[in-house]
Amino acid sequence: MNHEALAREMRELREQVPGITDTALAAADGMLIAADTADTIDPESLAAIAAAGLGIARRATAVTARGAFRQTVTYGSQGLAAFYAVGDTALMIVLGDEGIDLERLHERTRPALGRIGSILTGAGPDPLAVPAGAAPLTAPPTAPDALVGVAADTATEGV
Repeated sequence: MNHEALAREMRELREQVPGITDTALAAADGMLIAADTADTIDPESLAAIAAAGLGIARRATAVTARGAFRQTVTYGSQGLAAFYAVGDTALMIVLGDEGIDLERLHERTRPALGRIGSILTGAGPDPLAVPAGAAPLTAPPTAPDALVGVAADTATEGV
């Protein structure tokens, strides 16, 4: 998983929507994947409670025959918490202050969720890939795979 690309997506969303104060990405089981939160927020606790809420929200959409869960927003006296499904396996949490434009948040979050889903699954182009014509980064040499020789020897035995 490309953590740099996830961090970039979360940072860009914050830059595009004034009023976002914190973001986090959690697995559906409540494990924290990535976070861009203030020191006053415990990202692991946020991920766990968001996953619990995800279970309730998914059940509510199923019982009411409203299709697959996509998003929910919780309002408090000092702002909001928006929870977005990232496919079936993850959840994006966005915290915002009282002045956040919810319509803009939803509008900007939709494409980011698609990119985040691709990063999580490894599908689609690598967002950190070197552009065509650019010099590639030098990768460290890889260690020889000891099992390659074993498989080759086994395949030729008895021939």
